[in-house]
Amino acid sequence: MLTPSNPAELGFLPDRLERINAYVQSKYLDTGLLPFASVLVGRGDDVAHLWSSGVGSDAIFRIASMTKPITSIAIMQLVEQGRIALSDPVAKYIPEFADLGVFVAGGGAIPFVTRPPSAPMRVVDLMRHTSGLTYSFQERTPVDAAYRKSGLENWQTMDDDTFIAELAALPLQFDPGTSWNYSVSTDVLGVIVARVSGQSLGDYFQQHIFAPLGMVDTYFNVPADKADRIPDCYAFDPVNKKKLIDPSGPKGAWAGRHKFESGGGGLASTVADYHRFCRMLLNGGALEGQQIISPKTLELMVANHLPGGGDLTQHSKSLFSEAEMAGIGFGLGFGCNIDPAATLVPGSKGEYFWGGMFSTAFFVDPVEDLIMIFMTQLSPSSLYPVRRELRTLIYSALAA
Repeated sequence: MLTPSNPAELGFLPDRLERINAYVQSKYLDTGLLPFASVLVGRGDDVAHLWSSGVGSDAIFRIASMTKPITSIAIMQLVEQGRIALSDPVAKYIPEFADLGVFVAGGGAIPFVTRPPSAPMRVVDLMRHTSGLTYSFQERTPVDAAYRKSGLENWQTMDDDTFIAELAALPLQFDPGTSWNYSVSTDVLGVIVARVSGQSLGDYFQQHIFAPLGMVDTYFNVPADKADRIPDCYAFDPVNKKKLIDPSGPKGAWAGRHKFESGGGGLASTVADYHRFCRMLLNGGALEGQQIISPKTLELMVANHLPGGGDLTQHSKSLFSEAEMAGIGFGLGFGCNIDPAATLVPGSKGEYFWGGMFSTAFFVDPVEDLIMIFMTQLSPSSLYPVRRELRTLIYSALAA
């Protein structure tokens, strides 16, 4: 159980932290824009502020793309063991990708016309979303449309091999390494973890990340005896503000069996569990005597890996991501703040973060020894500026 410490002793102005509760309650919950919310603000290993409204403190949330950093940590564990190299061609582990082509034309009334890529897709391209893959919901190109038609993002019908086979039949959006596009890249990384380790992704996570960290409530498929802790999940509705898309409890999709364990977005977790994951990150890859990843490996992960060191405004072809673009780079599984002034929001150079499509979010700031976790359940995450607002509220609560 999470127990908040005295925020003043942790370097916060308590009255300013309390603004968070009133702000989120009045702007988002009382108006029906969001169904409920939980916020955690931590400093070091301590909790400075913890607040929930409209949902239980032990709720198990669908964290969607907040799964991506966990999968990225798993890949880097295998890198540390010498079983994978970031510079390896992806086809070394996914031979089905050996003949991928880059989109030239077609995809509608005529078949796709492709050309060979200028360089092979490498593992690092999957980590930093420069692979040339995409997401069906981008809705930018004929390739996005082909993703939707194939149903390759349907976790109920796909398994690892079917997912890869469907993906291998479609062209890349662009040459690997040349642009950034939010995509199923991390799902492919999850398949690589499974193939290299010989375990399912869920079993690998459990043995090498969740159990060592004491993350007792994080799953691809929430067990029946915990399913009543899953809250309702909503999507935006222009008439009624939100509509139910996945029910709470045992009838929900996350209480059922996913054939495909999505390394890009399939996990459910709690504020307490994700706080333990973030504490490990803040502590240089270790928590309570368990070294999950080395400090130097983590340092590599949270550095900006975009070509030429630019930000997402320069490199992104994506219509959607879990980040604002200006001043934001991308590392190996995390967005990273490379120019706080360009973001127009208080923050620190070197902080790193990500979020999920149901409006969940986290950030870790090593400069200020700071953690933030926000949980709710409303898609899409780009609908409201709550993440930017929370950052402003939290940093404004730091004492001199």
